[in-house]
Amino acid sequence: MNFFNSAPKLKFTRLHARIVQEDGAFTVRVRMLNHLKQDEYAWGQEIAATIDMASSMIGLLAKQFRISEKCVSIKIVMDKFKEGTFH
Repeated sequence: MNFFNSAPKLKFTRLHARIVQEDGAFTVRVRMLNHLKQDEYAWGQEIAATIDMASSMIGLLAKQFRISEKCVSIKIVMDKFKEGTFH
């Protein structure tokens, strides 16, 4: 996920993500917002092959927009949680 490469500078203070296991892949849905300026928000969706890739996408977005870890929320919905892990 690489939002707004050529868009005007927006400042986001919150990132809400949801990872959903669907049809053998993981759908990553995100909402980003600026709680101080409610007209600044964005959302998007991407597909990841693994839960690790999905998690990395969220981490990269947070890093790209300098959203602190304490302002990131993630919800994970999996059919069989053991299938998405490596041992």
